[in-house]
Amino acid sequence: MTRTLRTQVAVVGAGPAGATLANFLGMYGVDALLVERSLEIIDYPRAVGMDDECLRSFQAVDLADELIKDMIQNVPLRFFDGRNRCFADVRPATREYGWSRRNIFMQPSCEVVLRRGLHRFPSVRVLLGHEVVRLEQDGDGVELDVQAPGGETLRVRAEYVIGADGGRSTVRELLGVELEGDTHPRKWVVVECDNDPLDAQYTALHCDPARPYVCVHLPHDLRRWEFMLFPGEDDDEMLKTDKVHELLGHHVEDPARLNIIRARVYTHHSRIARRFTVGRVCLVGDAAHLMPPWAGQGMNTGIRDVTNVAWKIAAAVREHADPGILATYDTERRPHAQAMIDLSTTLGRILSPTNRLVATARDVFFHAVVRAPAVRDWVLQMRFKPMPQYTDGVVVPDGGGRRSPVGRMFIQPLVENAEGDVLRLDDVLGPWFAVVGFGADPAEHLSGAQRDYLTALGATFVKVVDSRAGRARRATVHPETQVVEDLEGHLREWFTRHSACFVLTRPDRYVAACTDEAALGPAVDRLHRLLGPANTDTEQE
Repeated sequence: MTRTLRTQVAVVGAGPAGATLANFLGMYGVDALLVERSLEIIDYPRAVGMDDECLRSFQAVDLADELIKDMIQNVPLRFFDGRNRCFADVRPATREYGWSRRNIFMQPSCEVVLRRGLHRFPSVRVLLGHEVVRLEQDGDGVELDVQAPGGETLRVRAEYVIGADGGRSTVRELLGVELEGDTHPRKWVVVECDNDPLDAQYTALHCDPARPYVCVHLPHDLRRWEFMLFPGEDDDEMLKTDKVHELLGHHVEDPARLNIIRARVYTHHSRIARRFTVGRVCLVGDAAHLMPPWAGQGMNTGIRDVTNVAWKIAAAVREHADPGILATYDTERRPHAQAMIDLSTTLGRILSPTNRLVATARDVFFHAVVRAPAVRDWVLQMRFKPMPQYTDGVVVPDGGGRRSPVGRMFIQPLVENAEGDVLRLDDVLGPWFAVVGFGADPAEHLSGAQRDYLTALGATFVKVVDSRAGRARRATVHPETQVVEDLEGHLREWFTRHSACFVLTRPDRYVAACTDEAALGPAVDRLHRLLGPANTDTEQE
């Protein structure tokens, strides 16, 4: 007999995206089943770059502090021309989201922390060594057939399914969703050594026409090298010890003294799924998009996917939102994933020319343009990285266009609570919706019905006061409104710049609405309509 398991959400794939999603679902109290075909965590070279948005997501599931113990924070990114001259030293100084923008980590170590984090949640079950072989869905849910290690077939009935099962996604294949885009013709050899011989504490992209390569300083005295292969160079031959030593010999004095941990050949893709959502099934991470590694955004983009879709599924499962909210995951995330693919592809084109005339023209151009202060700041502060702005989905537009903060991630400065604790703002906002007022209690400008709706939804009310505010200005109307002090003035500057008093923030820290006193109530009503008919009789736990 086929054994049947029931769950609210089945997550297929326990890599970074799937394990992070399962942590979010556990935090939200959702019954989840994580299915992974492999028994062990993969240890070969993969992602090494983590940005501030990604770390903020890990902060949300209370794992960021554990992860940074095994991470090098605030790592520069340097571009070198064909003559080995640095033409851009990218050192973004901003920490507007609470974390450094460029951090280097080891993916296997990260996955250990993410999987260990699941032990905190009794609502999350994990099946390792299990592979999905069939998927069918109807109006009420999704049915999976899952092959167990001993040959037994389990039948899983879930309300929703998330495919986080990588570039060769079985879920995507069973849905019949195509990956659109290109596969790049040049392959790359990736080599990792565990006794780093170089004094170069940064990530370097060497635009050397003789053989473009990348050199990355990693935690624990490791270094990664990535070398482009030329037409006619055989994958297997280039992985032999003498060939690897030949590649390294151009850059280190004695490659034979290096302890090579692993070497592998990679093919790069610039592809995106035609759809991220099909009925009650969503695709996240590499199952939804593939990109070259040059912007370090493959895994980071997947974590953005997860952070977006997790709260929407939780809202639907907990009857805080209509199931139709899932369609906004595709609306919001797919365009930005494409933008990250385009950025990664463009950086690859800058890095990889092997024609010396083309490479020389590129070098002259970049050395010239980075002398302009505006361009230099744009490059060195990493402002070329596309930031999401959701205009369709769970947002209340304010008519401000591209200058509007609506649909953008809210800042995360340090604040001080009533007990004198200094915290990152998200630790005050909590895991769900929040209404934040600067110098005003949001509850004072809402009707009783609107306050009741937000309270039933599980929203947090926060009043931010200036560090110069007196005791009287710290008073609140709503008994549960939290008061925090804007320690460094970043929130005052943000609200002043946007001529606003209040923001409604979503669980993924994006601004759903930005308003003055008169518009706050209508914005709450609009949010209620956007989330759809829902049961908010019980509070968010």
